[in-house]
Amino acid sequence: MHDEKPLDRLFAGARRVLTQCVFMVYGVIVVFPMVWLGYTAFKSTSELFASAWALPVEWKLDNFVEAWTEAQIGDFFWNSIFVTISTLVLQLFLGAMASYALAKYRFRGQNLVYYGFLAGLMFPIFLGLVPLFFLVKTLGLLDTHLGIILVYAAFGIPFTVFVLTAFFRTIPTTIMEAGIMDGCGHFTLFLRIMLPLAKPGLTTVGIFTFISIWNEYILALVLLSSSHLRTLPLGIAVLQFVQFYEVDFGALFAGLVIVMLPTLVCYIVLQEQITKGITVGAVKG
Repeated sequence: MHDEKPLDRLFAGARRVLTQCVFMVYGVIVVFPMVWLGYTAFKSTSELFASAWALPVEWKLDNFVEAWTEAQIGDFFWNSIFVTISTLVLQLFLGAMASYALAKYRFRGQNLVYYGFLAGLMFPIFLGLVPLFFLVKTLGLLDTHLGIILVYAAFGIPFTVFVLTAFFRTIPTTIMEAGIMDGCGHFTLFLRIMLPLAKPGLTTVGIFTFISIWNEYILALVLLSSSHLRTLPLGIAVLQFVQFYEVDFGALFAGLVIVMLPTLVCYIVLQEQITKGITVGAVKG
């Protein structure tokens, strides 16, 4: 009996060390490509081919200037900002209202509506590309930012409802009753009391929505054709083909860094909110 405890401690320590080593290796695999992309963006094409893995001898900021201006990455960047923020506002507001109604009110067909939203999570985008194209064209919204914003919001609302319904269900009904006794209408109660209480869920949905829309390519390719309306993923795809022919990989890597930077900063700054939102949703749901 006395020999088993030290042996158990030895095995537990070995498991911890092995687990830490696995996570360290995984961290290196994930982080190194981003680091390599970051410093490679400052290289010239000739230096990239001469020493692909080495640090730049001369750090060229001109790559970013060229990508931002001549390759129109700056225009694509602001297009992505506008589309992403507009979609976030619309999706979170409509999704939160639907979630609040499904969580706090009882009406006929409630479960049918809820599971209808959940069914939207399982619908593949590729199956809807052709009918979606003709629908947006019929509405006169093809090749417009408004059209793609509405499509993004429609595809994102099921996920919003799935996450936020669990949050609203955990809010005590007594809070609603107190608000109604103080003279709040249904919309005022939702806007001033219930919505702030669902902030962790809103933050979590907002972050995941931002990342998915910022990097979305297929729908933008189908619904946007004008060059001045392109978002960053489309702009990078065009830049990739152009720079392959011009053999200017420095500008291409600089463009990739510009695309990657907002999502990376978003995750670094808000990682605690992401973890907190997911944890609270799991515990409360």
